[in-house]
Amino acid sequence: MSTAPTDNDPTLVLLTVEEAARRLRIGRTTCFALIRTGELESIDIGRLRRVPADAPAEYVARQRAAQRAA
Repeated sequence: MSTAPTDNDPTLVLLTVEEAARRLRIGRTTCFALIRTGELESIDIGRLRRVPADAPAEYVARQRAAQRAA
């Protein structure tokens, strides 16, 4: 699978679920599951679901902190 040119665009404020999944190196279904449980922040814009560009990094930071605390 080739990456879209927008994957590394620093000017993006919101990502599609697919772009967020690629950044996290997880599948689309897993990404939607994280959104559904509230572990990965997302917002609705009309009928669209978007992930803030900084949300994947925040998710990883929380996971790392939780593993260090365990």
